[in-house]
Amino acid sequence: MKLFWSYIKSIIGGIAVFLGFFVLLTVSFSLYGLPMKAVIYPVALCCILGLLYLAYKYYVFVKRHKEISELKQTAAELIDLVPQPHTLLEEDYCEVIRNLAGQKRKILEETREETDRLMDYYTLWVHQVKTPIASMRLRLKREDNELSRNLLSELGRIERYVEMVLTYLRLEGSGSDYLIKEYDLDLIIGEAVKKFAGDFIMRKLRLNYEPVGRKVLTDEKWLSFVIEQVLSNALKYTKQGEISIYVEEPLTLCIEDTGMGISPEDLPRIFERSFTGVRGRADKKASDDPYGSVFLLHTHTRRCLR
Repeated sequence: MKLFWSYIKSIIGGIAVFLGFFVLLTVSFSLYGLPMKAVIYPVALCCILGLLYLAYKYYVFVKRHKEISELKQTAAELIDLVPQPHTLLEEDYCEVIRNLAGQKRKILEETREETDRLMDYYTLWVHQVKTPIASMRLRLKREDNELSRNLLSELGRIERYVEMVLTYLRLEGSGSDYLIKEYDLDLIIGEAVKKFAGDFIMRKLRLNYEPVGRKVLTDEKWLSFVIEQVLSNALKYTKQGEISIYVEEPLTLCIEDTGMGISPEDLPRIFERSFTGVRGRADKKASDDPYGSVFLLHTHTRRCLR
């Protein structure tokens, strides 16, 4: 019905002109004393032919509406497949659409090329910076004292931040790097916990973790990264106490700590990029996380991954 009234609005001017002609003929015949049947008969014929014509135009109108509506779901790369224009005005509109689509494709291509160059640069940078990190780790492992253990812990943080650079770029990129299959959840958790073993010892925090004996359908690399980031934040904001890792039914992985948590008023914004929160700003180390709440799943003292 909405489409019908829209069509009526588009032809209301023509209908008004036709009625104006009918009134003009009626008045003219009336003034000259001519029989009104001479007006009514041709007007009736014109009305019948006009209604047939309007019905045909309405059919064309509906068809064109459907064709154009389908373009809403069409990608910019396929926008050249617009319906054939019937009038000069439609041809002008089609030309505008093609120009805009061409500009969008050009921008996307330039953005993709820039992203690829950026990825290549940071990939090379990560591989280069890993060499001195590995060298420092080997030298520090030769000594076993409090200073070397502290330095190894800080070196581990540097390694994680280096990996986070690449991870963040992959998340922002247009491509996908997923290998979805079934994995043993305990193996993924175990590897993540090993990376933070030195931090647990240094901070004298207790780890409560019993094998969960579950398998999950996921991507191992990305799930490992998420768990490591959650553990990193749990360690960062827990001064004393313990960190617990367990599964709630049906299959919710929970990482719980005795840290400061998040203020209730900050909860609605925890997934905003670079948002720190009241307690995070009070703790100067909150600025160490360049990705903000994109990876900071720190809701009170309990984080759950479903």
